[in-house]
Amino acid sequence: MQRFERTVSVLGRSQSTFQNYSRHVAAVSLHFGKIPTELDPEQIHDYLFYLQKKSKSPSQSYFKHTVYGLRFLLKSEGLSYDFLSLPEIKKEKKLPVVLSKQEVWQMLSGCKLLKHKILIGILYGCGLRCMEVRNLRLCDLDFDRKQLKVVQGKGKKDRYLPLSEHLIRGLKKYIEAEKPENYLFGEPRGGRAGGDFDSRYSQRGVQWAVKQASKTANILKEVSVHTLRHSFATHLLEDGMDILSIKNLLGHESIDTTLVYLQIAQLSTQKLFSPLDTLFSEFGKK
Repeated sequence: MQRFERTVSVLGRSQSTFQNYSRHVAAVSLHFGKIPTELDPEQIHDYLFYLQKKSKSPSQSYFKHTVYGLRFLLKSEGLSYDFLSLPEIKKEKKLPVVLSKQEVWQMLSGCKLLKHKILIGILYGCGLRCMEVRNLRLCDLDFDRKQLKVVQGKGKKDRYLPLSEHLIRGLKKYIEAEKPENYLFGEPRGGRAGGDFDSRYSQRGVQWAVKQASKTANILKEVSVHTLRHSFATHLLEDGMDILSIKNLLGHESIDTTLVYLQIAQLSTQKLFSPLDTLFSEFGKK
């Protein structure tokens, strides 16, 4: 397991990725009563087929993460993917879901708790990932310079993001009311003594707040935490910011990842339209 953790870390994956892959590899071991490298390809294929049939999600995420976990296990043991005849996972080319500015406004306006309003304001206003917003500390906020520091984001890179004056006013109000001690969105210890208590807002808590806000706003789209990040990038592009600056704000490793927003953004210079619009404008009033 130490070799497995080392391989995941050396290849630039986070601790949470290691834990995720470990859970899936452990599930295979528990299912068969032996470690995966002692199995033959036929047994692995039967298990993966079982996961596909069992999955209720169209994304087949559990199936995919099991394959990814097994890949890293084989790599850590110096074995090729052919050792277990692991299938290739084709990346789906799906465009992200993006909210309109009106929908974002409805989400912010509908929040009953100040904490949730500020949480959604930061997710959208700074384009943060779920883990990044959970890791935000009070010391990462610089109200004088109107910026926020993301420490060790994805890829273990730091970056600075601009803070809106509207968000700064809300943050000051929130900090005064809630009095967080370390993490901006911390959880109260609740009398727990010592140990490794994680005082950060839980991932499930962040996800629930976003889902609840979208539900209150009567948004029919499938809204997740990352939807606000996609909306951040798309709206900045539509407002005139160049794609390279957006790449840096998002903390993307490659510009190719950021270019997807060019397919979504409704830019005035290349706004798409239906030929029916021009047809009716030319002949509809005659």
